[in-house]
Amino acid sequence: MPRAQAAWQRLRRILRLGLRSLWLHRLRSLLTVLGIVFGVCSVIAMLAIGEGASYEAQQQIKNLGSQNIILRSVKPPEDRKVTEQANQSFVLEYGLNYTDLRRIRATIPGVTIVVPARVIREYAWNRSRRVDCEVVGTVPWYPEMRNHRVAAGRFFTDLDMEARASVCVIGAELVPLLFPLESPLGRQLRVGSHVYRVIGVMAPRTEVRTGTQPPAPGETAGPGRTETPAIYIPLETARMRYGETLIRRRSGTIEAERVALHEVIVQVHRLEEVRSVAEAIRHLLEYGHARNDYEIVVPLELLRRAERTKQVFNIVLGSIAAISLLVGGIGIMNIMLASVTERTREIGIRRALGARRRDIVLQFLVETVLLSASGGLLGVLLGAAIPFAVSRLAGMETIITWWSPLLAFSISALVGVVFGLYPALRAAQMDPVEALRHE
Repeated sequence: MPRAQAAWQRLRRILRLGLRSLWLHRLRSLLTVLGIVFGVCSVIAMLAIGEGASYEAQQQIKNLGSQNIILRSVKPPEDRKVTEQANQSFVLEYGLNYTDLRRIRATIPGVTIVVPARVIREYAWNRSRRVDCEVVGTVPWYPEMRNHRVAAGRFFTDLDMEARASVCVIGAELVPLLFPLESPLGRQLRVGSHVYRVIGVMAPRTEVRTGTQPPAPGETAGPGRTETPAIYIPLETARMRYGETLIRRRSGTIEAERVALHEVIVQVHRLEEVRSVAEAIRHLLEYGHARNDYEIVVPLELLRRAERTKQVFNIVLGSIAAISLLVGGIGIMNIMLASVTERTREIGIRRALGARRRDIVLQFLVETVLLSASGGLLGVLLGAAIPFAVSRLAGMETIITWWSPLLAFSISALVGVVFGLYPALRAAQMDPVEALRHE
């Protein structure tokens, strides 16, 4: 017990001496600590921003459904043969059709739900207000498959489908554009030359369109294209009113395209069967389509790819931020070496009074650890504040994981030990007689 008390008293004395020495050179200590502060801060902030960006990407992919397989019609590249066929028939026919749906349902086991969708680009009118939007003809269970809930009113039902009712559900982004001063529920909305009754409003979507939403007719949704307002109507109503042939006028010419379905969502019964079902669908479509006029998106593969990208992203960001800690550690070593030179006479006096070499090592090591630990604490506080400011000012999602502050602080303390060990050993190796002669 007395030996433990003596060790504790010695440690307290060394801590007190270390704090006093650092306080005597306050400005130098502060400037030395800044390297560790910014290193720890950058580790936490960069990992938080990277984690938030990865989380948003994964949430968008999860919204597609991990058990879903998405098929889309894609306009094939125009070659000479296709152009000649189009000139002969005046109509370019491509993409998914109802025969593909029947084949998928009849020949591929494990498929539980199939959701077809057809997209037409039209203008929506409410009195004098006009908005360019996408008319999505689909089935009543479309919201459940796309994880897109109805915020007000209701979605159309099987009875609406059978009756080919003139009802629609509008996206939340259309409400302030077409109905800024009134509720849209029960109101009449003109889309092109047809009139629909609004029966529901979808919940808002905040993400940017990155190819995860139905593309416009004859187009594929590409990265960076902002989301187009959507109006949802029963698929049978869309087939009756718009048919399968789309006619567009461009620069004095008329283009006609026949696309039966722009998107089909296939839900697989079991998660482990997603890849095998996707491969079976790919072989089935290759048999029925002579041209590459479709694409298959498997959200489960995208999700796993995003998780791997997140790991690589975290390693890269952590490595870049660790360089800042390395630079801060080099700064601490430089200052401690200068401090050893300045305090040569003090070291000689302490050795002459009976201090052992390990006492000298411990004294300088404690000062270095105090510098790096205080810098680590300040860096953790600043690193937690920066992601919060980024979320408030830039509207970006940031996530501070529990391990990032712990990891950054541990590295800062380790930096203090590693880069403080050499100056401490150098101080302990001094000859007491030569140290006392130093001026």
